[in-house]
Amino acid sequence: MRQLRGYPSVQITPKAERAVKRGHPWVYAGEIKSTSGSPENGGLVDVFAGTAYMGTGFYNGNSKITVRLLSRNANDRFDAAFWRRRVEYAVRYRQTVMPGADFQCCRLIHGQADQMPGLTVDRYGELLSVQVLSLGMERVQDMVFQALYQVLTDLGEDIRGIFLRNDVSIRELEGMEQQKGWYPLPGLPTPESAVTEITENGVRYLVDVENGQKTGFFLDQKYNRQAAARLAKGKRVLDCFTHTGSFGLNAALAGAEHVHSVDISASAIEMARANAQRNGLTNIDFEVADVFDLLTRLGEEKRHDYDYIILDPPAFTKSRDTVEDATRGYKEINRRAMKLLPRGGYLATCSCSHFMTQERFEGMLRAAAWDAAVSLRQIEQRQQAPDHPILWNVPETDYLKFYLFQVV
Repeated sequence: MRQLRGYPSVQITPKAERAVKRGHPWVYAGEIKSTSGSPENGGLVDVFAGTAYMGTGFYNGNSKITVRLLSRNANDRFDAAFWRRRVEYAVRYRQTVMPGADFQCCRLIHGQADQMPGLTVDRYGELLSVQVLSLGMERVQDMVFQALYQVLTDLGEDIRGIFLRNDVSIRELEGMEQQKGWYPLPGLPTPESAVTEITENGVRYLVDVENGQKTGFFLDQKYNRQAAARLAKGKRVLDCFTHTGSFGLNAALAGAEHVHSVDISASAIEMARANAQRNGLTNIDFEVADVFDLLTRLGEEKRHDYDYIILDPPAFTKSRDTVEDATRGYKEINRRAMKLLPRGGYLATCSCSHFMTQERFEGMLRAAAWDAAVSLRQIEQRQQAPDHPILWNVPETDYLKFYLFQVV
């Protein structure tokens, strides 16, 4: 087997060759026929199909995804200059698609979609919140973070800290430990607090990058919240699975008559209530409750208190094995919401699971509407914000489905 630049090599199966040629960057453990040299976990390997060079990527024998391709250019050298180019390309893309104030609060690096597998970087004003989920990326993180800080400061952006949110169990599948804390930026003091204020769509939030969910806040629904808010003026809104209040706060700020926001998490509701106070909003209240139970009770009481319902549930499935159960869960909440709405009422509904495909989600909505004896008039179909880009050759990057309907 050939070797390039002294890297170990792997030989892949015809199945993997077809996937790589179509542009997919992953090679699974069962798709590696043989190795040459001594591939090191977290190190680089050249990938071959026969004598044809297919690319170079991170290797990790602990992971089902054994190789994550970085480049298909045999001339690339994976040094500081290489990572600087990758970072600059990602950041300038966000400047274009998230212009003005939106660039102050967005996802700067979206893993595989930016050809930096396993790396997520979210910007909250002057703080960057980072997750590193692949061993190879952790090996080069110093070069990447230095490049990220330098690119942003060269653009005149003030960055005062990078917080590592590596407190997720998926790291253990890559043979890495969970951890979180400040990354030391040369020449900068460690920030005193990991809590910062952001503004999104005119709504102010406190974000705790150390303890908040994911990296601190869900940025991918930014423009969907804006679209949902456009329908809210004068409406009585039920905001389900509100988390820290984002959809409800957007609706309230847009002039809803009243918003009732619900979540099962008492701590999330406490933060949502604080966010409402921070924005001076008095047309919104909050309840700690199980959404399934609440929708059931409202249906049994034949209550029709709302003419707009927003459903933003967490991912009901994170694997193919549970997608059928998830479909039933999505159908149940959507059916109950449709039955609660009067004719002419409005529904916002979504799924953030990649495994809940668009075709499956739309089939579920049709079935829910049939069972609820209503028709759906589609207003908009949307996806994640463009700072979470979708690569058409990597289906895993396409995960968020969002729909606005009138119930007729």
